[in-house]
Amino acid sequence: MKLERILENCGVLSVHGNTDTDILSVCSDSRKITEGALFVAVKGFASDGHDFIGKAVGNGASAVIYTSQEALEAQGGFMEGVTYVLVASSRHALAIAAANFYDNPSHKLELVGITGTNGKTTTVTLLYNLFTSLGYGCGLLSTIANYVGNRKSEAVNTTSDPVTINSLLAEMVEAGCSYCFMEVSSIGMEQERVSGLKFKVGIFSNLTHDHLDYHGTFAEYLRCKKLFFDTLPQGSFAVTNIDDRNGLVMTQNTVAETVTYSCRTIADHTCRIIEESFDGMLLSIDGRECWCRLIGQHNAYNLLAVYTAAICLGADREQVLTALSTLGSASGRLETFRGPNDISVVIDYAHTPDAMENVLKTLRDIAPERQLICLFGCGGDRDRTKRPEMAAVAQAFADRIIVTSDNSRTERTEDIMEDIKAGLDMRGRAKSLFIPDREEAIRTAIVTAPQGATILLAGKGHETYQIIGKEKRHFDEKEVVAGIFAEMKEMEEGR
Repeated sequence: MKLERILENCGVLSVHGNTDTDILSVCSDSRKITEGALFVAVKGFASDGHDFIGKAVGNGASAVIYTSQEALEAQGGFMEGVTYVLVASSRHALAIAAANFYDNPSHKLELVGITGTNGKTTTVTLLYNLFTSLGYGCGLLSTIANYVGNRKSEAVNTTSDPVTINSLLAEMVEAGCSYCFMEVSSIGMEQERVSGLKFKVGIFSNLTHDHLDYHGTFAEYLRCKKLFFDTLPQGSFAVTNIDDRNGLVMTQNTVAETVTYSCRTIADHTCRIIEESFDGMLLSIDGRECWCRLIGQHNAYNLLAVYTAAICLGADREQVLTALSTLGSASGRLETFRGPNDISVVIDYAHTPDAMENVLKTLRDIAPERQLICLFGCGGDRDRTKRPEMAAVAQAFADRIIVTSDNSRTERTEDIMEDIKAGLDMRGRAKSLFIPDREEAIRTAIVTAPQGATILLAGKGHETYQIIGKEKRHFDEKEVVAGIFAEMKEMEEGR
């Protein structure tokens, strides 16, 4: 594609060189530059792409997008045969250039995005499975994985970089997909990863404490979430949870049609739980009963969001309700494993105070007579303020607490555990164990649990690794639990 076409709407300030040149790829990583590429120099948190302009040109870049003339001069200035494009924002330019390079694939299918603190992965996964079951070709961009039809690829971030997003969307269009469902994070919005995309439906789930290590304040976190709805186009739908105090704040300035959902009050679409067990729950959605395999009030909200979005997309109500009854949750979201001694181990990704409270409340409500054990840790190099808050939640709802490691990264696990301990009073500390090694902690939780206990393993969910220091180690909680259950069964049979 010609550079001139790629630069449309990129905020170009000036050009040095020829825009009638063929571009074979768009990239913001100088290490991945190949012959004929357009290199976009983006200033990040760990490094500045402007420092690698010379390397990118040396690797074969035909054109460079940049924002700092001074930085360019430090890299040797203009090089013969290379086109240099000065823009106001290289983040914005990268997103628009990527969309243009792949011929704006988001305009060729129905793109649905969801933002919020909790529920994003479950909701987009349910939507993907729902519309696939209705016979449509679908794509999925989520925390757990990306799908083009049935073809799976690894996901690195909740919201990928613009080149990856548009590349995958182009593959979906080529594969004949009619819909794509994607998670939209606050960081992704702030970094303009979804700029240039055309959304048909935007969904707001909820807003609670998370990512303050990045955003600094809750107000900034909210602003970045709200940006998603502020930028929805005319003719789209803004689906919002009005039970959250920020639900209507999100849609204040949107030109999209606002559609509300609620489990507590009057809204365009409503839901309530009629009955619930470990096997699922009976819901009343817009007055129609529907049995679902998921559990918990938070999943009632997720299912209602899915239903509401599906109606906005023109799906038949009865077909949607029938399909919802067949769907399971996303990997690592309230996955239950039954073991010896009538023990139930529940694995969930809950890594915020609100998410963990939702899960613990659900488990407590379903089996109030069972002892409830909560095992969790907190990520290193991330928001420290939520650590004592998560401890307070565990203390309020669990009979026993085991504090352990999560992804400690470059922090000492023991230091993170001390931050968590600060949220426990004397009563909470009396029922808590502190075991840094997560596998040892899980083993302790299971082998010391009384008959019929429910054990929540919170924080890892679908992840099959732990990051300790800068090393990413294989660690799959499902494998760990299965191994411990097998050992217990062998011991029982050997008696």
